[in-house]
Amino acid sequence: MSERVLSPRNRGFLFLDSHPAGCERLVADMWQACPEPAGTPEGAGPVALIIGSSAGYGLAATVAGLKRAGIRGIAVSFEKAPTTRRTATAGWYRTAATADLARSAGRDLVFLNGDAFSDTMKNQVADLLEQRFGGRLDYLIYSVAAPRRTDPDTGATYASVLKPIGSANRTKTLVFDDEGAPEVREVETGPAEGDDIEQTVAVMGGADWERWIDHLAGRGLLGEGFATAALSYIGSPLTAAIYRQGTIGAAKTHLEDTARTLNERLGKTVGGRAVTSVNGAAVTQSSTAIPGIALYTGLLRAVLGQRMMPPVRQLAALWDQLNEAAPLALDEEGRVRLDTWELSDEVQTAVAARWEAATTDTIAGLADLDWFHGEVRRLYGFSVPGVDYTAPVATDVPWPDPTL
Repeated sequence: MSERVLSPRNRGFLFLDSHPAGCERLVADMWQACPEPAGTPEGAGPVALIIGSSAGYGLAATVAGLKRAGIRGIAVSFEKAPTTRRTATAGWYRTAATADLARSAGRDLVFLNGDAFSDTMKNQVADLLEQRFGGRLDYLIYSVAAPRRTDPDTGATYASVLKPIGSANRTKTLVFDDEGAPEVREVETGPAEGDDIEQTVAVMGGADWERWIDHLAGRGLLGEGFATAALSYIGSPLTAAIYRQGTIGAAKTHLEDTARTLNERLGKTVGGRAVTSVNGAAVTQSSTAIPGIALYTGLLRAVLGQRMMPPVRQLAALWDQLNEAAPLALDEEGRVRLDTWELSDEVQTAVAARWEAATTDTIAGLADLDWFHGEVRRLYGFSVPGVDYTAPVATDVPWPDPTL
């Protein structure tokens, strides 16, 4: 097995390698941060399917589901294996660590690596549910962020874009140079053109989520009372032009419309429900690509400090609502809101004042830069407390064996 001493190599917020031991420790820390369940789950535990389980809120949903809700079932993600030149992706190592936690907790969770948009993966999951989990699915969590999607029916490939709708958007954003020094810049993003909106909705909207439900229902796999949630984000007025009011926002609106359609259908067929879960801000591999989000998140952390709720605690709250351990709290649009701690008037007013004052000269006193920079590095397994980065580490970590 290949062992190497790994140091972070990055281009902006994108890192070329990931650290297996750091990723493993990060998942273990998430497990510790997840609240204990109110009681011991009875029996073998509910059967869940997590789509997009290796990163961000999907990873938090998986870890919280294991610890808080006692789930078993299937987790789907798309990650790259290690090669002779590069480590595996961080999600590959996080998945291996999550599989170890599941085994330690006595939970039968199978991890599949492949294209969640494909009918091949949908058939593989359906077969596993029939053969290994008694042909009944209780929960489905959908958390997919992807640059493109191929429609299995037509073969057409769609590409998502991050653009405002109607006119160009000029916003502040935060970058770091090669030595880690921060700079606040203004960047302009041109407006959506042609079929940019339709393409983005086709990738990031609710089409694939609905296709999963249709596919599993067609195989008779949805249990009585089946519940499904698609994870979403609204965010601050400060980032609305590029996010919620932009092409990604159009996709999120489509996702919410899909939830209402699915909720009505599932209520009639299996006494079930479908919701979107609006989560709070977090540093993720997807969010760092959005102009302004890095600056906003660093300022938000400076305002909230330890009151900033980590994803695994938010998803523990979602599981409590889905399994009726806590009341289902919906807004007027039928969405579960896990972001109220972020979007209060008091918090947003404080962040907006810092945003207005933010320049390269002032940013160090306005944003929690050490925390933000560390969070970006931790996405790839670096800067994780308790890990010896001077020691060689095995990079050829195998994918969890789905037959065990």
